[in-house]
Amino acid sequence: MRRTSYLTLIAGIGLALASPAMALTGTDGPAHGMAMHGEPKYGPAFSHFDYADPGALTGGEDIRRAIGTFDSLNPFIIQGNPAAGIGLIYDTLTTSSADEAFTQYCLLCATMEIPDDRSWVEYELRHDAFWHDGEPITPADVIFSFNALREKGAPFYRFYYRDVTKVEQTGPRKVKFSFGDIQNPELALIVGQLPILPAHYWETRDIGKTTLDIPLGSGPYKISDVKVGRSITLERVPEYWGRNQPTNIGRNNIDTLRYEYFRDPGVGRIALVSGDIDRARENSSKAWATEFTDTKPVQDGKLLLEEFPHQRTAPIQGFVFNLRKPMFQDRKVREALTNAFDFEWSNKNLFYGAYTRTDSFFDNSDLGSRGLLKDAGAEEREILERFRDQLPAELFTQAYTPPTTDGSGTRGLRGNLRTAAKLLDDAGWVIQDGKRVNAETGAPFQFEILLGSQTFERIALPFARNLERLGIEAKVRVVDASQYRERTDSFDFDMISGIWGQSESPGNEQLDFWSSIAADRNGSRNLIGISDPVIDELIELVITAPNRDSLIQRTRALDRALIWGNYVIPQWHNTTDRIVFWDRYGIPEVVPRGGVQLDTWWIDPDKDADIRAYRGRR
Repeated sequence: MRRTSYLTLIAGIGLALASPAMALTGTDGPAHGMAMHGEPKYGPAFSHFDYADPGALTGGEDIRRAIGTFDSLNPFIIQGNPAAGIGLIYDTLTTSSADEAFTQYCLLCATMEIPDDRSWVEYELRHDAFWHDGEPITPADVIFSFNALREKGAPFYRFYYRDVTKVEQTGPRKVKFSFGDIQNPELALIVGQLPILPAHYWETRDIGKTTLDIPLGSGPYKISDVKVGRSITLERVPEYWGRNQPTNIGRNNIDTLRYEYFRDPGVGRIALVSGDIDRARENSSKAWATEFTDTKPVQDGKLLLEEFPHQRTAPIQGFVFNLRKPMFQDRKVREALTNAFDFEWSNKNLFYGAYTRTDSFFDNSDLGSRGLLKDAGAEEREILERFRDQLPAELFTQAYTPPTTDGSGTRGLRGNLRTAAKLLDDAGWVIQDGKRVNAETGAPFQFEILLGSQTFERIALPFARNLERLGIEAKVRVVDASQYRERTDSFDFDMISGIWGQSESPGNEQLDFWSSIAADRNGSRNLIGISDPVIDELIELVITAPNRDSLIQRTRALDRALIWGNYVIPQWHNTTDRIVFWDRYGIPEVVPRGGVQLDTWWIDPDKDADIRAYRGRR
C-alpha cells in the first residue's frame, strides 16, 4: 500500500480538514481508557459497565452448543480447528465496552498513555495481574506475545500489526509500542486487543503448531476437561486476578461452562429441547419459527425464545464471487448473477419473513451509504469524484438497490432473468443449444457453490435452479467444516456464502477484508480477491479519519464503491439477537447497543431448581 496516498488524495480533492495529527487527541498523560473519537463514556472511577449487574450471582453450570468439531487448543494459527470458548482463558491489555462505538479500557494494564499524534502507546501493567500458575504477568510476556504471534501466528497478526515498528520495556512494569511516521490513529488502540501469552510456558513449546495440551492462561476461566471433537469444559478461576476489575464486575458469573459438539445443527436443537443444552443463539429463521414453538417445554413456559434488539452494524453476508476465477472478473457477469437471486421468495418461503434485505456493506448503521450521491455529504461526494473515471458510472447517478421481485417465484423473477440474460450476452456469454457458453472459446459457464453446512442448501439450490434458467450450471457441494475452512483459507472455491462482521468504528480490519495486500494472502478475509487501487485508497481514508463525522463520510464512500462493484450478491440481516434458553437465568435489564451479552447472565438458584425438577419429571 502506498503510505503517501492519503496526503496526496486530500490535496487533490481539496477537503477542508485538519490533518489527522491535529484533529485527533491522546490521553493527556496516563489514563484508564481511550476512545477512538471523543471521550470514553466511563470515567476513571466507574464501577461497572451499565449493561452488567453488579449484584449478579455466581455459581452453577452452563452447557452450550457448538457445531462441527475441534482438534486443537491453539487458536492463534490457521492450522486446525480450535475449540469453542478457548478465548476465555486469555486476557488482553485492554478491553472494549459493548455500548460505545470504539473505546478501550485498561484490563491487564493499570494505565495507558497515548500522545496527540498517536505515534506510540505505553502501558503500565497492573502489579496484581498473574497467570493461573501464580507467576506475575510482566512486560516480557507482552513483548514475547507480540513477537511470537507476528512471527508464527496466523497471517492476520502480521497483517494487522504490520505498522508497529518497535516493542520495548520502558520501566519495571511498562511496555511501549511505537509506530513510526505513519497515519494510522487506530493502531494505538488495537494493539491493546493483543492476547497476552505466558513466555515461560511457551519457551519449551512451539506456538506455530497445533496442540491438545491444555494451555496456561490468565483469564477468568481455565480448561478443566477435553474430549477431542466432542466437548470442552472450562472452570471459572476463583482466584482470578481480574475478578474485581470494573470491566469484569457482573460478568463471567457461571462456574462451569461446557461446550458440547454436534455435527448437525438439527441434532443440537433436539438436545436443547431435551434439556441436554441450556441455551443457544439461533441463526436459522426456519428453526426459530418451526422447531421449538410446538414443543412441550416451550408450551410449558420453561424453554424460552426471546429476541433482543441491537443497534450494531449489520454484517455483510452474501454469495461471494471469487474474482480469482476469470468468469467472475467482469462486473456485468456479477451483476447478471445478482439478478438470479430471489430474496423476496426466499424470505417468504424459507425464512418466514424474518429478514431484512441487505443493501450496504455497513447496513443498520449511520456508516452505510444511502440514496443518490448528489444528496450525500460534501466529503463523501468529493472523495468519490476524485475516482469518477475508475468507478462504475451508475454510482454517480443511481441509488443502489438490489434486484427485487414480488416473491411469487418463477413468474415474479422473469423480468430479472431477462435483465440478467442481456448482461450476460453483452459480456460475451451467449446461449448455444440451451447452454450459456463463452462466445470466443465455447467454454460452458459452470461453477461450484461451496458450502460448509447442509443448512444452507435450501438457499443455494433454488438459486442454482434460477441460474439454470439462464443456461448456467451451478453445482452445490457441501463439505465438512475442516475441509471448508481449508479450502476457503486457500481460496480454492468458485462461490461461497460468506459473511463479514462489521464494526461501529471501521479501521484496519477493512484492509484484511478488501485490500490488494490481502488478496493473495492465504487465510485473509479478502475472500473475494479484490485488488483495486481505488478500494485501497478508500480504505486508507477510513483508517486515517480525523474524527467521527469524517469516519462516517469516508466509510460511506468506501461502502458505495464496494456495493456498486457487485462483489457479492447481498443476502439479508436481522436486527435482533435470537436466544433459546431454559428459564434458569438472571438477566440484566440493560441491553447495550452491541446486543445481548451472554457473559453477563447468571444462574438464578430458585429458577434453576424449578428447571431441574421439571427436567427430572420428563
